[in-house]
Amino acid sequence: MHRWLHTVFFVLLCAPTVALAETPVYGPQLEGFEYPHTVGSFEFTSQGQTVQMAYMDVPPTTQANGRTVVLMHGKNFCGASWEGSIAALTEAGYRVVAPDQIGFCRSSKPTGYQYSFHQLAHNTSALLDHLDVTQHVVMGHSMGGMLATRYALLYPQRVEKLVMVNPIGLEDWLAKGVPYISVDEWYEGQLKTTREGIKNYQLTTYYNGEWRPEFDRWVDMSAGMFNGPGKETVAWHSALTFDMILTQPVYHEFHRLQVPTVLFIGEQDNTAIGKHLAPEDKREALGDYRAMARDVAERIPDASLQLYPDLAHSPQVQDPTRFHADLLKLLN
Repeated sequence: MHRWLHTVFFVLLCAPTVALAETPVYGPQLEGFEYPHTVGSFEFTSQGQTVQMAYMDVPPTTQANGRTVVLMHGKNFCGASWEGSIAALTEAGYRVVAPDQIGFCRSSKPTGYQYSFHQLAHNTSALLDHLDVTQHVVMGHSMGGMLATRYALLYPQRVEKLVMVNPIGLEDWLAKGVPYISVDEWYEGQLKTTREGIKNYQLTTYYNGEWRPEFDRWVDMSAGMFNGPGKETVAWHSALTFDMILTQPVYHEFHRLQVPTVLFIGEQDNTAIGKHLAPEDKREALGDYRAMARDVAERIPDASLQLYPDLAHSPQVQDPTRFHADLLKLLN
């Protein structure tokens, strides 16, 4: 049996069992899933192709403070995943821009696209030019933390503050023993994605073993694309972006950041790309957010660290009241 299948079966057998529901069916650009706000489409040319980048541009719902927050979603997330944060920020007077990156969710999944954090940062900069956004806060969660880091390195003049929420990339996985696997192998694994697997993974990694009914919406968001008519396209672009994440570390460049930075870290997180592929004697050292958060905070010249010992990979969803109170305090 292929090594990937062994891993899938192991995860499903060992994860706590959670109640299952029927898997929804969404299109390859998340057609059928309802976003919390009106979705715009920015059309531009990238790598010789016309592509569309979906985004939400949400005005403040109270007295505007003149500031904008740009939100960068994670690998298994979308702009819609920021629903709670968008509400908290707009209620506090912020304008919020939340794009779906090319290759993800409602945005184009172009054939033969070369994915890099540099390219995604460039795309985001073009979108913000289109929306006449100059100075802004950039906040990235999970993979979005890697992208936000790259964006802040490329466009420091635009970034008022960099906020990272349980970013992945606080370590270099290949350098710490995770073996490289090909895009084809990632693709093979992504084709086997199920709602059960997604939910069990989120239970143990995002929410520290505690499930609430409102989390099911985000399971359905991911599972529906892998269950729809364009599932092969979704799986292929997911494989390409896994390769991007694994082979383009930002860890070695944190010391180059020139903008004020805030790290929000749920210490129960254990996310590490390719951890299941690493030799057993290497796995224990991977995904140690307690240690990694402190290490990276020391590497960044102007960084502050907000720790949540009881929360995991998605503190903004797991405990939104506490998280958003802390966020608004640190932004102000």
